[in-house]
Amino acid sequence: MNHPLNIAVIGCGRIGRIHAENLATRIPGAHLAAVADIAGASAKEVADQWHVPKFTADYKELLADKTIDAVAICSSTDTHSRIIQESAAAGKQIFCEKPIDYDLARIHAALAAVQKAGVKLQIGFNRRLDPSFAQVRELVTSGRIGQPHIIRITSRDPEPPSHEYIKVSGGIFLDMTIHDFDMVRFLSGSEAEEIYAIGDTLVDPSIRELGEIDTAIVTMRLKSGAMATIDNSFKADYGYDQRIEVFGSKGSASATNHTPDNHVLMDAAGVHQAKPLYFFLERYTEAYVREMRAFVEAVRKNQTPPVGGDAGLQAVVMGLAATRSLRERRPVKLSEIV
Repeated sequence: MNHPLNIAVIGCGRIGRIHAENLATRIPGAHLAAVADIAGASAKEVADQWHVPKFTADYKELLADKTIDAVAICSSTDTHSRIIQESAAAGKQIFCEKPIDYDLARIHAALAAVQKAGVKLQIGFNRRLDPSFAQVRELVTSGRIGQPHIIRITSRDPEPPSHEYIKVSGGIFLDMTIHDFDMVRFLSGSEAEEIYAIGDTLVDPSIRELGEIDTAIVTMRLKSGAMATIDNSFKADYGYDQRIEVFGSKGSASATNHTPDNHVLMDAAGVHQAKPLYFFLERYTEAYVREMRAFVEAVRKNQTPPVGGDAGLQAVVMGLAATRSLRERRPVKLSEIV
């Protein structure tokens, strides 16, 4: 492809605005050609901010536009699989935020549409492109820590989402832990075999009234023989807590929290340093840029995107297994879900 990749962003909420800004200012070989949002005012605001030539409340107008090469689907989750299928039928290259859907049949339909159309699909598991996490993965795959035995992931938000968001989120395992499920696969190079999840409502009792939990621990056995554990919480008073570790037969590789600066104060009261960055927009700024650069490069060079549709499918299968495990109070094999 000799010309810049013309990309349309569908959905101008929080994550859509991040991708729109990056495409407009930080992604070589890409051109933010259009934006869409069911709230037309939001689409116009983003278009005005980044000098986008076209905006609309109806994303189907963008799918019909022959000058648009690709779409970044950043709309609500319940629209993802449908828009993937429509975009594939229109011949657009596709970037889609996680998850593809909460329903396996709809995920399979979306992936089949992509395959039939012969277009590319990249799923927005941006943490794979985080420089720190990617380096841990490189240390594992290079054999520096030997055979992985234990994967540990901590992922805690600084505050709970709104009740309105929780009601449509699919629950903690399909909305929050889904990133961690993908990270287990990414770091270990193995699929999960069995998952056991426990959880409760320890942060905000009103979340229990929604039938949801805000605190969880997930353990799993992988097909490689390794074991993994994930802990999640909706509220960490000290900031966005994001840590990973892979312990193996020859050593350990880990990545700790990012802070606004690296100062350390030592005095009679103790040792003090900056708290972790506040939330995901700050913590994963570089990862969002890198994942979109990777998508654009994959399309322009006709390469396989780094995070394909199967990654989106497997993370949802893991989330459904964890959800069933919590409900039925037992370990669940992934073969039961598939």
